[in-house]
Amino acid sequence: MKHALYTAACLSLPLLLLLKPSSSQNPSAARQSLKVICLPARPLALTVAHDQGLLSKHGLDVQTQIAANSDELRSGLAEGKFDVAHAAVDNAVAMVEKSGADVIVVMGGEGSTNELIAQPEIHAIEDLRGRTLIVDAPNTAYAIQLKKILLLHGIEPDRDYQIKPVGGTPARLAAMREHKEYAASILGPPTSLLAKRDGFPSLGTTQQILGAYQGVGAFARKPWANENGVLLTRYIAAFIEAQRWLLNPSNKAQVVALLAREYKLPEELANEAYSSWIVAPGGFEPDAEISLDGFRNVLQLRADVEHTWKGEIPKPEKYYDSAYYKAAISLLPSRK
Repeated sequence: MKHALYTAACLSLPLLLLLKPSSSQNPSAARQSLKVICLPARPLALTVAHDQGLLSKHGLDVQTQIAANSDELRSGLAEGKFDVAHAAVDNAVAMVEKSGADVIVVMGGEGSTNELIAQPEIHAIEDLRGRTLIVDAPNTAYAIQLKKILLLHGIEPDRDYQIKPVGGTPARLAAMREHKEYAASILGPPTSLLAKRDGFPSLGTTQQILGAYQGVGAFARKPWANENGVLLTRYIAAFIEAQRWLLNPSNKAQVVALLAREYKLPEELANEAYSSWIVAPGGFEPDAEISLDGFRNVLQLRADVEHTWKGEIPKPEKYYDSAYYKAAISLLPSRK
């Protein structure tokens, strides 16, 4: 009860100033540790927040780990090995609905600029009938996008194709290069850009076929968030500041250079990643804000494909707690 009252007080508007680090303090002397697990890679905003001292500014010492797949990410968060996860928010929904975990989404980050990427000899979605398709995990996030796209073309799972779990996005492209029998997969940038450069065709974008979709976001165990409201709020604030820097047009050259460095991209692909991913509609979300329309579509697709909820689709607010995000925004100057 004492912790709950303290968190509620800290997140109430009159006391938000308590969350601001004092300019007279040395942030490094009072940094709090935060363990973060990510999939498929560390968010670019976290790299910026680290490199530009935004994490230190908000009194944070963040340790990140990249998960091999979503099963590892979800179990690591559920078991308390990590405090915050960055991955497709459908993973948080799956944790709640499939394993009864008390998890909440606290921030957005990216929409979905994914594409259905196929082997060079495949030229249409109908050509995927009777083939093996690869995914991260068979019943979450981008696997659900894949299944829905195929359903729209009358192609049924199990009956008309096989699903094989392989792992995160880069691992799937590597598997398609090595195993020609793996006919297609949903890939996101920059991996999708590398695939197309190497001759793997795109059969369409998820945005064109499925509409708005809330992709990567941040989520945490609710009991941990309740106990660590100030820490979580400062983390979100640092992330938002970094996201603003990434989306500022005056920083384009630096962002392109960062993309080239982080993802080992040639200059032309780094420029393409900037225009087709970072600043594209459905790409990085301003202020890392959740797209509620995109989240509704996440839930709709899960209902359509996995038949979760038996027709009674919940609202996003069942899985998204905006209190920490609102508290973090209030710490920052208004976005120009």
